[in-house]
Amino acid sequence: MNVALLGLGYMGATHAKAWTSVSGARLAAVMSSDERKLSGDLTGIEGNLGNSGEKLDFSGAKKYRRLEDVVADPDIDAVDICLPTDLHASAAAAALRAGKHVLVEKPIALQADVADALVIQAGHSGKILMAGQVLRFVPSYLRLREELSTSGAVRSAFFRRRCAAPAWSRWLADPAKSGGGVFDLLIHDVDFCISLWGVPQAVRASGYEELAAGIDWIHAELKYPGLGPVVVTGGWHHPKSYPFSMEFTVVTAAATFDWPFGGALLNKYGADGEVSHLTLSTADPFAAELTYFTECVSAGHQPDFCPPAQSAAAVRVMRDMLDSRSRNGEEITCR
Repeated sequence: MNVALLGLGYMGATHAKAWTSVSGARLAAVMSSDERKLSGDLTGIEGNLGNSGEKLDFSGAKKYRRLEDVVADPDIDAVDICLPTDLHASAAAAALRAGKHVLVEKPIALQADVADALVIQAGHSGKILMAGQVLRFVPSYLRLREELSTSGAVRSAFFRRRCAAPAWSRWLADPAKSGGGVFDLLIHDVDFCISLWGVPQAVRASGYEELAAGIDWIHAELKYPGLGPVVVTGGWHHPKSYPFSMEFTVVTAAATFDWPFGGALLNKYGADGEVSHLTLSTADPFAAELTYFTECVSAGHQPDFCPPAQSAAAVRVMRDMLDSRSRNGEEITCR
């Protein structure tokens, strides 16, 4: 499968490195408006995980500056869209119209109706569409999913994700382009909840937004019939210095599962008082995500582990959460 990578920012650079370890796929083209990045020099790139860019070998890849030229290339089978968020849906739609398979970085779109329309378009096209909801492939979250299948009723669940407001990319600080800090960050956790329990019945949220000061924070409860409270919280905490972290604690009838950011083990505290430290895979989640997409394309099989309809639903739930925050915690029924 010949892949064209669109965008060479932080996520594009991450994907570029991950593609080198994916069997059955070749990075055949890259697209950017930055000539330095097209040359493979990604050393100026920064991101919220603190790791900087490096120099990559793009000598075997075609170099493109315009989307229309990429999707018109008959040698390209699939595109991997790592452009700014406000360009995700339009680029994905153009690629689908051109008969390409599409992997688009999360979120699939900024608005729910646009995301829904893209899913419908993909269904009519017969091509694979998948959003890069990489949290589904992170080892600690994969292990949690496995454990929850045999741990009885969920009594409570808590997911947190936070970092500094971005100083490395201007477009991320513009909510018209990124959706804002809460939307950009917590759509990971909302999507993961949807993957486990479906779309919540309702949401309500409180928080604070002052983007000029680098603050965009939310504390949201997702309501599911038959489950205890499911809390998703976090956002941006002032610019530059605040470190990135993510974590979860899930209480079930059988045990409490706890994972702190960077932990090499998933901690399991049993109802019987016993403690277990469960081993986690060391696999790169981005490589796992790209490998799964490649396998779906190769088999002509829609991505049931990461279906685009759920990615679209995550956009809608995020919008409901932000709507509730703006209404001082009013409960919003989810569709």
